[in-house]
Amino acid sequence: MESENLKNETSSEKTKNFLEEIIEEDIRTGKHGGRVLTRFPPEPNGYLHIGHAKSICLNFGLAQKYNGKTNLRFDDTNPTKEDVEYVNSIKEDIEWLGFKWDNELYSSDYFEQLYQWAELLIQKGLAYVDDQTQEQIRTNRGTVNQAGTNSPYRNRSVDENLDLFRRMRAGEFKDGEKVLRAKIDMGHPNMLMRDPLLYRIIHTDHHRTGDKWCIYPMYDYAHGQCDSIEQITHSICTLEFDVHRPLYDWFIEKLEIFPSHQYEFARLNINYTVMSKRKLLQLVQEKTVMGWDDPRMPTICGLRRRGYTPESIRSFADKVGVAKRDNVIDLSLLEFCLREDLNKRALRRMAVLNPLKVVITNYPEGQVEELPAINNPENESAGKRMVPFSRELYIERDDFMENPPKKYFRLAPGQEVRLRYAYFVKCTDVIKDANGNITELHCTLDPASRGGNSPDGRKVQGTIHWVSAQHAIKAEIRLFDRLFAKADPDDVPEGVDWKSSINKESLTVIEGLLEPSLRDVKPLDKFQFERLGYFCVDSDTTPSKLVFNRTATLKDTWAKIAGQ
Repeated sequence: MESENLKNETSSEKTKNFLEEIIEEDIRTGKHGGRVLTRFPPEPNGYLHIGHAKSICLNFGLAQKYNGKTNLRFDDTNPTKEDVEYVNSIKEDIEWLGFKWDNELYSSDYFEQLYQWAELLIQKGLAYVDDQTQEQIRTNRGTVNQAGTNSPYRNRSVDENLDLFRRMRAGEFKDGEKVLRAKIDMGHPNMLMRDPLLYRIIHTDHHRTGDKWCIYPMYDYAHGQCDSIEQITHSICTLEFDVHRPLYDWFIEKLEIFPSHQYEFARLNINYTVMSKRKLLQLVQEKTVMGWDDPRMPTICGLRRRGYTPESIRSFADKVGVAKRDNVIDLSLLEFCLREDLNKRALRRMAVLNPLKVVITNYPEGQVEELPAINNPENESAGKRMVPFSRELYIERDDFMENPPKKYFRLAPGQEVRLRYAYFVKCTDVIKDANGNITELHCTLDPASRGGNSPDGRKVQGTIHWVSAQHAIKAEIRLFDRLFAKADPDDVPEGVDWKSSINKESLTVIEGLLEPSLRDVKPLDKFQFERLGYFCVDSDTTPSKLVFNRTATLKDTWAKIAGQ
């Protein structure tokens, strides 16, 4: 699957996507004076996820490419769900991804202007106050195959509508008692054009305006008008908003304001993942995960805590590209971008996660020597570090077999292996407990092979990692895997909870033994534990307890499981 996703990325000159073609044509023809201004308009009612990251990369990236600018505008039109906590987390995520907005704006900045325009629509006979209940409005909207029914309040006079709307603003009515609707066409084939709601009554304090307002604009009304106020040239939305575009254009046309234009691209869908805000919230509230920043979550803060880099996410967004049709991207592509980036920047360290004790019987007791080890073979400037070597070591239990099959090149009785950066060693004895479990290996080393090569030129095919027993430091290791065991978590029989698709082995916690150079790490430091995978220091780390998250294995193990 990785090769399929990447096969179009080999050419030196990538084909322009349809948005780039549109922008270049606009610049060529002098539309908007050649100016490019995009916006990213998140709702401050939750945490951003990888789908938002793609949109961020697209909006900010296009503006950067064409010497334009991008506004960050919070769509804060529903005070019941919004919080400053989300505002701050969204800003942190955008900056972490490597982007900087031109202006930090809010839909609430324009509440007065939006209200005045709503009055103008009333004065033009294009909006009215409706007293129907929410259920009545829903029922009377009709269906795809059946026209809707006009509200009995649709033909109120301009004066009566203005009076009622102003009294709505003054707080005379209860929540849900009245709404303001556009007067378009209850028989329109696009159901969003069947007299959509413009304002509803919500007696809730707003995180920025306090109790100044008790009526709030609907997204479909606020969206295009905010774009127009800011003179956005290219309003880029995901594909589900294509049916909203006629309404977007209708408001701009009737209000005779700056003609921002909406363009739609396919939203990001990834297998083994859910990105529904409702479902992610359910996972958090039911404590299926540790929180919004759980390293298994697709949230940007979760990916950051797991050890993803902004460069890997930007690379992923670039490789996914921009399409007009919805599709599902393989999670392996995101993991490929991560490995590709971490391979270049992550320092190598040795850690043993399933330890088996080794005693080098011909090495002097009490002797310790420091051996040079390469920090990153992909980056010579990363230099080297010194690792302590002593008589007693720990290796991975999986690196020893008492009765190995043919072509087994790791440690076995009478078989020689290379200890990484150290010596050739040969297993001479296997120590077991009363139950027959292997507890310790006795080995001898070849003193002439210091550094991993022998003067006589003999070949040793197996190389394994290790840590010195007396110098090793303990750490909690969280082995994270995909949160869902099924490619499509929603693919469950009728009546079965979608959460039944959760991978019960998505987190395993063990204790590992690490080389001592890892003693003074700080949260978000990233390393490759040699032969094991990429790991990141978790935010739960304290001076007395190290915690590492597994960011990714060295290879895509899921490709084998899926038979790819």
